[in-house]
Amino acid sequence: MGLDDLVNKGKELLDENKDKLTGDKVEEISDKVLDAGTDFAKKHAPGHADKIDVARDAADKAIGDN
Repeated sequence: MGLDDLVNKGKELLDENKDKLTGDKVEEISDKVLDAGTDFAKKHAPGHADKIDVARDAADKAIGDN
């Protein structure tokens, strides 16, 4: 399973469960997804850990908790 597959699966799960999620729950889930994506990216591009962390933080801010 590639990164695109993981992202698409996450989107599907979010769409299926949007009505059940509250702000805190969304933040918890998005953090877990972002952490998993970050770990995956660092494993496959270990020389770019700093850039990956910056991208993860930017994505987290873009998602927010709303």
